[in-house]
Amino acid sequence: MDLPSLALILRAAALSPNPDERKASEQQLNQLQHTPQHLVRLLQIVVDGNCDMAVRQIASIQFKNFIAKNWAPVDSGEQPRILQSDKELVRDNILVYVTQVPTLLRSQLGECLKTIIYADYPEQWPRLLDWVKYNFQNQQIYGALFVLRILSRKYEFKSDEERTPVSRIVEETFPVLLTIFNGLIQIENPSLEIAEFMKLICKIFWSSIYLELPKQLADPNVFNAWMLLFLTVSERPVPVEGQPMDPELRKSWGWWKVKKWTVHILNRLYSRFGDPKLQTLENKPFAQMFQKTYAGRILEGHLNFLNTIRLGGYIPDRVTNLLLQYLSNSISKNSMYSLLLPRLDVLLFEIVFPLMCFNDSDQKLWEEDPHEYVRKGYNIIEDLYSPRTASMDFVNELVQKRGKENLPKFVQFVVGIFRSYDEAPAEHKPYRQKDGAMLAVGALCDKLKKTEPYKSELEHMLVQHIFPEFSSPAGHLRAKAAWVAGQYAHINFSDQNNFRKALHSVVSGMRDPDLPVRIDSVFALRSFVEACKDLNEIRPILPQLLDEFFKLMNEVENEDLVFTLETIVDKFGEEMAPFAFGLCQNLAAAFWRCLNTSEAGDDSDDMGALAAVGCLRAISTILESVSSLPQLFVEIEPTILPIMQKMLTTDGHDVFEEVLEIASYMTFYSPTISLDIWSLWPLLVEALVDWAIDFFPNILVPMDNFISRGTAHFLTCKEPDYQQSLFNVLSTLMTDRNIEDSDVESAPKLIEVVFQNCKGQVDQWVEPYLRLTVDRLQRAETSYLKSLLIQVVANMLYYNPALTLGVLHNTGLGSTVFDLWFQMLQQKKKSGLAANFKREHDKKVCCLGLTSLLAFPGGQFPDEALQRVFRATLDLLVAYKNQIAEAAKEAEVDYENEMNGLDSDDEDDDDGSDGEMGMDDTEDGDEAESMRLKKLAAQAKSYGYDDEDEDDDDSDDGSDDDDEFQSPIDEVDAFVFFVDAIRVMQASDAQRFQNLNQSLDFTYQAIANGIAQHAEVRRVEIEKEKQKKAAEAAGAPVPAI
Repeated sequence: MDLPSLALILRAAALSPNPDERKASEQQLNQLQHTPQHLVRLLQIVVDGNCDMAVRQIASIQFKNFIAKNWAPVDSGEQPRILQSDKELVRDNILVYVTQVPTLLRSQLGECLKTIIYADYPEQWPRLLDWVKYNFQNQQIYGALFVLRILSRKYEFKSDEERTPVSRIVEETFPVLLTIFNGLIQIENPSLEIAEFMKLICKIFWSSIYLELPKQLADPNVFNAWMLLFLTVSERPVPVEGQPMDPELRKSWGWWKVKKWTVHILNRLYSRFGDPKLQTLENKPFAQMFQKTYAGRILEGHLNFLNTIRLGGYIPDRVTNLLLQYLSNSISKNSMYSLLLPRLDVLLFEIVFPLMCFNDSDQKLWEEDPHEYVRKGYNIIEDLYSPRTASMDFVNELVQKRGKENLPKFVQFVVGIFRSYDEAPAEHKPYRQKDGAMLAVGALCDKLKKTEPYKSELEHMLVQHIFPEFSSPAGHLRAKAAWVAGQYAHINFSDQNNFRKALHSVVSGMRDPDLPVRIDSVFALRSFVEACKDLNEIRPILPQLLDEFFKLMNEVENEDLVFTLETIVDKFGEEMAPFAFGLCQNLAAAFWRCLNTSEAGDDSDDMGALAAVGCLRAISTILESVSSLPQLFVEIEPTILPIMQKMLTTDGHDVFEEVLEIASYMTFYSPTISLDIWSLWPLLVEALVDWAIDFFPNILVPMDNFISRGTAHFLTCKEPDYQQSLFNVLSTLMTDRNIEDSDVESAPKLIEVVFQNCKGQVDQWVEPYLRLTVDRLQRAETSYLKSLLIQVVANMLYYNPALTLGVLHNTGLGSTVFDLWFQMLQQKKKSGLAANFKREHDKKVCCLGLTSLLAFPGGQFPDEALQRVFRATLDLLVAYKNQIAEAAKEAEVDYENEMNGLDSDDEDDDDGSDGEMGMDDTEDGDEAESMRLKKLAAQAKSYGYDDEDEDDDDSDDGSDDDDEFQSPIDEVDAFVFFVDAIRVMQASDAQRFQNLNQSLDFTYQAIANGIAQHAEVRRVEIEKEKQKKAAEAAGAPVPAI
């Protein structure tokens, strides 16, 4: 197709007012995209200056999207969609035109060039660096810099051998770059174009040194030449003329960009390569040279630069942040601190502290866009650019590393501001300075809580200077009061009325007319709920509290809202039952809103995505809190089922783990698994095969629940056929040679679930699963996967020993499997503990499998094999018995410790001291989250899905993994089962039993007698337990309907 015809189709596809014409043109483009030279024609239209700009832009987008998708397909086995001849034409031409087209189009072509370079250099594009050097020689400097920047960025985060091409790039281009950079600096009254050149050189240098310093730059003369240029640019004032007045344009102005990248580079060189304490022996001399020659001069330059702020001048936020980062890194180094000390007071009180105060920009944003004010305040990314965050970090570093001389001085300064504020008349109160002082008090929370004399004065300080601001006429002080109160909620209040008043003030703040106050109040409430020792403080207002939550959730997407709600739910547990349905409804509605915001591509989509995750986590917390009330799950199901149905597909990749957790609760705690919930099974299977292999351990939990709690439906339903679909997915994964052992560990666990829960009902699956297992066992490399696969064999022997042995015999690998099994049973770690089959459950499964072989007739199971199995089973039973006893002993010690108050929250109060108060408070502050994680860990253990590090000689033997393990074999006592099997043998074949007994040496005979005695003890204990349960059931009151 000729270019004019293609241009007409592009115009129609994007600009035609007729929907049918647009659709037809789009279809034409789809048909054309894989034809030879289509890509080249698109590029020709993009660079054609005579073509309409709108059409050129459409062509550039089409060109970029096609290259991004097809230049280097993710699937290496996929058929190439771009001819090599077309690729060569594109590579040759894009270099020529990328810098000649207008900026609007250059960004699109730049993305294309990035894709191509990342895929093709150096193997498929070895001449690229020659092109760069050629253009430098021919004064085509901008084009060469533009391409070199993309090329160097490819290696920015690469290390070791992946960085090999960097050496050649630096060797062949940096001498030229140094000459160009030096020439640019000499130009008087340079234009913005010069700034762009210098910025590109800085970015090339940054990418080249980010992780490692190239050996060429380690040459002192070469490095010094570069450093002189960077220091010159860093110390030179930014031109005043031409600076935009608009704040957003001003911070992006070319010369400020150059300044930012220069400071960035100096900081990186210092933090990464300039600290001798952090360097290897080989690199220490360079670090010492940098410290001695450059670090002090950089410090002086940064201090002079920051003085601009004190004099009322302008520095972009990001640059201020970087300057303060360097100063913070200098505090701990004696030589640098001595340089900083003479100017420290001016820096601290006249530059750093004012940056911590509420300012005009804050006020403007507060009034004009409170939602944006909240977003910026709670956005981690914003902290990278924030002078306020860097100022807080500087003060924290100063009082942590040099606190003895600086903490009293700074606290005295803050107290002085508090006094000035109190003494000033209302119309002249320094509200903004008070805001900064309050921020400082909150930021120094950890230090003040563990340092005398301040920690004993904290309550007085809060009551006198912080809590009164809950009723301040200035909204930002009301918000700051809530935030500071939350920071100190965990201290021990001598007067509980002070805690109570603060709590109620925070709750009242949730109804404040200003949105930021409401949000900071919710954030603070989380700390108060965690710290609250008497829930009666909150219980009466719980309904109103939840109402305020949902009003706020309807107004703003903020993950901290949901975190606080999670904390309340976790704290009140089953008491949340009356609210559970409403909570889940509101959280589900909030989730859909967050999802819609995120899909709409709103600027705040990151916050929306985080809040969406928070909503799902909160739903999980609610489900866990009402787990003893199964009927509630029936009521909640219609609300959260649509979320699970949509988000268990690729749409839910970012929240897949959270949705699987909800699915796990719904399938485990519901009275029965409904047909609607069963509709999730095909989604889980499809995800597992197509893209979710990394989530296999999470998917395992609900799939286990489907099989173990919906066994009848799993066995009888044919549309869909769940048994067949399970075998299909496990067969696909276990036979795939590209899947690592660690990724397929959950497969044998699922096979175990089938054979333990469907005993006597799945004979037809013994051979397929056993062949699958043995096949993977032959290829398994990790001992953990081998253990799991051996346990599948053990489970099948327990399920049906005759059928299983027959299949093993047919495979011809039976002896190989048993040899490996016995070998793994005997392997020990350095500590002397078992290297394999570490958990009680593992040992029990092996015991039941091996014991199932003992009653076999002699003709089917030779005496020699019988003796080997018998001894191995005795060894296992001893290890199993010892592990159970050890676990019981540990549980008893834990119980006694708890009863003796060793784990109480008040242990630090006996001596009237706060001890390591800051650290303890931090831990207590995370109590709700910690408890939640413990409960989820217990939940995971109840399914038995915990990872093991089979190579960790220092780890225990896995006994803790069995704390809450639930399995169909729980009702089977391994010792009783063993003794009963021996008795069957003795009754059916007395001679064989006698031969077996005589084959045992004295040690094994003693073990066998001990096991027999223990089995009789267990029979009595089991009978007593049954009688106790029967009595409890008979005497239990009839539950009210």
